[in-house]
Amino acid sequence: MAYVLNRIETGREEAANDVAPHVATKGPPERKIGGELHADSEKKLATLRIAGLHGHNPLQNHLLAALPAEDFKRLLPNLEFVAMPLGMTVCEAGCQMRHLYFLTSSIVSLLHDMKDGSSAETAVIGNEGVAGIALFMGGGENQNRATVKSAGYGFRLKASILNEEFNRGGALQQLLLRYTQALITQMSQTAVCNRHHSVPQQLCRSLLLTLDRLPSNEICVTQSLIASMLGVRRESIAEAAAKLQSDGLIQYARGHMTILNRRGLEARACECYSGLKQDYRQLFPPARIS
Repeated sequence: MAYVLNRIETGREEAANDVAPHVATKGPPERKIGGELHADSEKKLATLRIAGLHGHNPLQNHLLAALPAEDFKRLLPNLEFVAMPLGMTVCEAGCQMRHLYFLTSSIVSLLHDMKDGSSAETAVIGNEGVAGIALFMGGGENQNRATVKSAGYGFRLKASILNEEFNRGGALQQLLLRYTQALITQMSQTAVCNRHHSVPQQLCRSLLLTLDRLPSNEICVTQSLIASMLGVRRESIAEAAAKLQSDGLIQYARGHMTILNRRGLEARACECYSGLKQDYRQLFPPARIS
């Protein structure tokens, strides 16, 4: 995706020259929390309208959407709406993060960099989660480089506010800890996948994980970027992608990939993909990641 998104005007109007783009005002569909319709949904939407943020909906983030209405209302004034352009470095490895990012339409890749300049993706984050777990896990410094792999938007929360809310010991703390467990599981599964499964299987898994976090079946990505994420040769990705295209599963041209047959991709992916979905649903039954 070869465009860079402009800085978006926040609710506090930090800069007079910032211009907010048109964003659809329709919020996410009603989601079930613990098997029942969330009774706080209307309260949350009313809070958004009062704050003037209904068009830039933080409830697109599954963790924020799962908060009780009172917790969400308390948190909302401190959420800063931000654009997250392709390639943006959210945090370098070894650096202290100043914000926790609740993603809504962007996708962030966690990368482990080697001394020789190579790197490999250890996890992918979308609107099911947050970037910056080191802030509340006690370590302080981020252990992986966090980079935007699909441009979009999100809301960020200052570290000081996060710590105050986390130490309340309420719903936000429980949700963040459960999400951290899911993220650790994803990292472990990725390590196993990279060691034991073929490049075509890894490619299918990677495409499906990205697709789960997008509103359409189109992915803007280059073969070089995929190769870098998976830590393999570009030629291997080109060969695997060509096979998927010839079999009618994807259509690929100039860094733009369209998924034509999702079930076909799932059939060719390794067990890691279905395992990750099952583990996530056990931790967050109401969340929809497909």
